[in-house]
Amino acid sequence: MKCALICVALCVAAAVAIPVPDQNAETLKYDNNINGVDGYSYQYETSNGISAQEAGELKAVGEASALAVRGSYTYTAADGQVYTVTYIADENGFQPEGEHLPKE
Repeated sequence: MKCALICVALCVAAAVAIPVPDQNAETLKYDNNINGVDGYSYQYETSNGISAQEAGELKAVGEASALAVRGSYTYTAADGQVYTVTYIADENGFQPEGEHLPKE
């Protein structure tokens, strides 16, 4: 159970890692709410066009609990194209969607 939560958290952290760093970017907006066992949420926006939002809560899965997360992030790649990824991360794994991602 704890291993599954850690795995989901690591997947989400990897997904939010933006591939185009900008050391001069400034945070324009940041908000986070931690509601204990009722969940959490955050959102941010930077001066270089990166934005992200995410919300998570514990969800009953049979007799156990699992972290269920929904979120999205947007960034501008080196080619000037704006990419947006929305995702769910839950007991079924990390499930990203985006126009630029292959579909199954």
